[in-house]
Amino acid sequence: MAVRRLALRPYVIAGLAALTISLGACQDGSTGGGVPLRALAPVPQKTLALMAQKGMSPSDPILIRAYKKEAEMEVWKRGTNGQYALLKTFPICRWSGQLGPKTKQGDRQAPEGFYTVTPGQMNPNSSYYLSFDTGYPNAYDRANGRSGNYIMVHGTCSSAGCFAMTDESMGEIYALARDSFAGGQRAFQFQSYPFRMTAANVAKFRNDPNAPFWKNLKEGSDYFEALREEPKVGLCGTRYVFGGADAAAGACTPRVDPLVAEKRDRDNREVADLIAKGTPATRLVYEDGTQNPVFRSQPPSTATAFANLIPKDEPEQPYDPKEYARHHLGEVSRPETVAAAREIEVDAKGRPVMLAAAEAPIPTKAAAQGKAAVGVPKKGSPATLMAKVDPVAEPAPAKPARVMVADAEDDPAAFKKALSHVLGTNPAPATPATDAATIPAAVAADPAPAKLTPKAPAKLAHAGQVHAATAPAAKAKAATVATADAKVGKPGAKTTGSITKAPAAKD
Repeated sequence: MAVRRLALRPYVIAGLAALTISLGACQDGSTGGGVPLRALAPVPQKTLALMAQKGMSPSDPILIRAYKKEAEMEVWKRGTNGQYALLKTFPICRWSGQLGPKTKQGDRQAPEGFYTVTPGQMNPNSSYYLSFDTGYPNAYDRANGRSGNYIMVHGTCSSAGCFAMTDESMGEIYALARDSFAGGQRAFQFQSYPFRMTAANVAKFRNDPNAPFWKNLKEGSDYFEALREEPKVGLCGTRYVFGGADAAAGACTPRVDPLVAEKRDRDNREVADLIAKGTPATRLVYEDGTQNPVFRSQPPSTATAFANLIPKDEPEQPYDPKEYARHHLGEVSRPETVAAAREIEVDAKGRPVMLAAAEAPIPTKAAAQGKAAVGVPKKGSPATLMAKVDPVAEPAPAKPARVMVADAEDDPAAFKKALSHVLGTNPAPATPATDAATIPAAVAADPAPAKLTPKAPAKLAHAGQVHAATAPAAKAKAATVATADAKVGKPGAKTTGSITKAPAAKD
């Protein structure tokens, strides 16, 4: 038997080589000079042992799920019972943009949605070690007027719209997909989310402008998590529909499995309960995407440095930080922007809310003079009466007041201006040519203080103005208005995901 296995081995290797060549034949940048050895590398022994422990085999079908906020990518395997089980979680080394879908070419956004990856979308000759095309734009994206192409999952930690993994992680993911295709899987589903679709996250991000879209994505997530089956994906107008064969056929009201309906009801009750308990509506704002915390220190002095980056109150990670401390990251795109995102509170329209200073400026000369005359209150004034009751009593500190940042009714440009003022951000310059992409650069607001006027205007002059609450001790009726105009630069060159489409480009 051992002799027979040895005799068959050359044919098996030749078959794998022929399969991999066929996978990359239709890709841009195929050299025609053969397949690199990295595309033929086997699945690591440690992962094979994990498969055996979970009752899986290399040829079983796979499904991949990605989460931006958590910067994680999961590989699932389908068992003989038809249900998927989680095989392994990989930390994402870099993704770019903000939470929210990709809408146009050059916006640096990693896509969100449900995509299909076929053998023809695998690229063994990638400029970024190895890669596969996510399939963006899909039918949903096209129905919503979205543009762009060649949005990849690839190696090397550089992203301008793609999901960038380390070379080691990408090699393993590529091998898992390759072996599943060799086992007969015709395509695997790639699910991309802004965050894990938990009730807590839905409650927190309920007022984000993308909330309706995310609610639609959660329908597909609920189907998978309740049944552990790949949801069939259809399109009804400009919305996703999920379910069985009727959903795939485009039914606008496909049958909902009782287990799926039960999960949705349970989540909805939990969301309502969290909101009732005062969970604030928030929004995450990134400079330009981020990466998993295990990659935040570059380069690490020791493997322990990576482990120390994880907060002590965080649950144990589904991967070993020491393992990823040894990974080579390559050229990390825009490393100055990968700090943690700013989380801001927003109102029902998704506009930022901030706390005004307890001691607001005094808007009138008369009020200023009145405040200057401390200790000389008029006879019979409230201050005099208070002094008689309690000579040592100090005035109570003014409570911070929430201040709304006005915007021109749903004007995204105005929102960006106001947001840059509230956060005091000064985005970094556009990505160098290695990223082949640029983004609008916001200029910080004019630091010069606004002039105080005796009377407040009846309306805001424009979308970038901020109302500041005055202290209770002030007798003036006018409100201080501060102008925060931010100059927004024009977008630069258009790109195609992490690659500029050129004759020599491989991705």
